[in-house]
Amino acid sequence: KRRAQSLESEVFRKTAWIQQIRFFHGVLLRYSRDRSHPEQRKIIIEVEIMELKTYENDPEVDLKHIEEEAAAVASEVCDLAGLKAGQVLVIGCSSSEVVGERVGTHSSMDVAGAPYRGITKVTAPKGIILTAQCCEHLNRAIVMEREVLEKLDLDEVNVIPQPKAGGSFGTTVYKNCKDPVVAESLKQKADAGIDIGGVLIGMHIKPVVVPLKINKRNILKATIIAARRRPKYVGGARAVYNDALE
Repeated sequence: KRRAQSLESEVFRKTAWIQQIRFFHGVLLRYSRDRSHPEQRKIIIEVEIMELKTYENDPEVDLKHIEEEAAAVASEVCDLAGLKAGQVLVIGCSSSEVVGERVGTHSSMDVAGAPYRGITKVTAPKGIILTAQCCEHLNRAIVMEREVLEKLDLDEVNVIPQPKAGGSFGTTVYKNCKDPVVAESLKQKADAGIDIGGVLIGMHIKPVVVPLKINKRNILKATIIAARRRPKYVGGARAVYNDALE
């Protein structure tokens, strides 16, 4: 009995010690680093990622298949929307919905990384600008490269996305940007958008927003909605319109 009590006490001490290390490690990452440097800002994200469930070895979640499906969706959307180099594509993605769970309940960096890789395989060679919507905890702020923020004359906000406060997809994009920033809004400057899991991205697209009828309706278990913009019609009965802009 004394031996059992001694072992129990030792396990308790070691557990408490590990918890203290993790706590102070988090404090150091969050408060002692110079957040002005892009790479140091990204390190802060790692603390929360440690707590997330991993799907790397889950037989029901094929990350490679998700990546391929996302690439197929992005390719179709870019073609249907007629996106050109320098134009903006906004992505909203719920990693929870991708694995069949309610939005905001099973955030996963593993799962978010798969559609990110698939989409960037399509957008990067075409020179299409990729931006990512954060979740409602950050008021659907937008992650992008600093040069994009400056080009579009957007307002930067002070926040570093986290999986549970910004979303895993927004966090993934932030981690992969060379000089990541978060804009308060895109101010309706996106040329097209992909909604993965019903997270609502239409507010970021230039008027008039036109739904795209795409062949691929799902990425794993998440429903896909895509849209593009078209220029507004002006004039009346005598006006002549450019069919290429329809």
